[in-house]
Amino acid sequence: MKRYLTATFASLHTRNYRLYFIGQSVSLAGTWMQKMAQAWLVLELTNSGAWLGITLAAQQLPVLLLAPWGGLLADRMSKRNILIVTATAAMIPSLLLGVLTLSHHINVALVLGLALLGGLIDALDKPARQSFPSEMVSAPHLANAVMLNNIIQDTGKVVGPAVAGILIAAVGLPYTFFLNALSFLAVVAGLLLMRPGELAVPDPVARGAGQLRAGLAYVRNTPKLFVPLALLASVGLVAYNFQLLLALLGRETFHGDARTVGYLLGALGAGSVIGGLALAGLLQATIGRIVGAALVLAVLLLATGLSPTLAVAFGLVFTLGAGSVLFKSLASTWLQLTAAPEMRGRVLALLVVAIGGTTPIGAPMMGWVAEQVGTRATFVLAGVLTAIAGAVAYVCLRRTVAASDDLHHSSLSRAR
Repeated sequence: MKRYLTATFASLHTRNYRLYFIGQSVSLAGTWMQKMAQAWLVLELTNSGAWLGITLAAQQLPVLLLAPWGGLLADRMSKRNILIVTATAAMIPSLLLGVLTLSHHINVALVLGLALLGGLIDALDKPARQSFPSEMVSAPHLANAVMLNNIIQDTGKVVGPAVAGILIAAVGLPYTFFLNALSFLAVVAGLLLMRPGELAVPDPVARGAGQLRAGLAYVRNTPKLFVPLALLASVGLVAYNFQLLLALLGRETFHGDARTVGYLLGALGAGSVIGGLALAGLLQATIGRIVGAALVLAVLLLATGLSPTLAVAFGLVFTLGAGSVLFKSLASTWLQLTAAPEMRGRVLALLVVAIGGTTPIGAPMMGWVAEQVGTRATFVLAGVLTAIAGAVAYVCLRRTVAASDDLHHSSLSRAR
């Protein structure tokens, strides 16, 4: 047991990563608290799943459009310095949202504008944050660090929405936004306390023409990167809209209040945390496991859509969280280990686009589908489309492996 626990938390033996882990844990709990509160605010203002989808789209639109440039910036500059600046800037939209809500001057247009501003900051923050672990820990511990990163994110899903639901019911929406603004101070403090000399910083990429196109061409010409990214984008488009889908499941399907939605999002996060902890010391990324995890996620989406009661839905959403973190962690680890160091920021920027940047298209689309056919049918559709994407990825990767084998055998024959 002691050996298993040591493997599970191996990355935390590194001081810089430990500081990063603590700061992100606090901040991401606040972020998920605000996400749930913002979703509830939009539903109160509009009573519309489509408007909620549009709000999520506004928050992710800059990620879709600008994250590749954020990745290039992460390859050119200190990732630590980028994260200090973005964490400081992220306090501004949270404070403004809190003040406007408290003073009763809030409307859906202002929510959309502040969501867009937050998305702009995210577009610069996420590529650096996704690729930063490779500088803090050694290669043998990278898979563990990536899994723990996902656990940080998903711990926030447990704590944040549950606290937000309680705060909304007890004292009102504005205080969730104020607390999120304060949470960014933990990130800044952790980054400032790091020892820069202990970071394995790659040589920065010098400025030059065509570097963004070079990154895209590198991924396009590397099937072992392109196919997993395409699979992530396909799943992100239809499935990784949990804020929307679970808000509608709790409010419309099971006729719950803010606490119901918060607890559903909390169950998703709890499943992610427990599943991540169970696998953190054991996980090894392979292409086959990535595809298999996508198919598991598809089955869980189908089952959640068909859940007969709220109690069953809680159990299935918990399992869905475990399946979600498994898929994302395997794919993220694979991409970080496969990408060349000088391309890592740009490759991880495409990971950010694949998971979150697809929301501007996927969230309004799934919100509209939910209004037309109901939330249950939307979950089922997401499961079916995820399964199809996994099957297509499997076929493409089999052809890639077969072509590589043929090339290898041909080279051996010529050598003889």
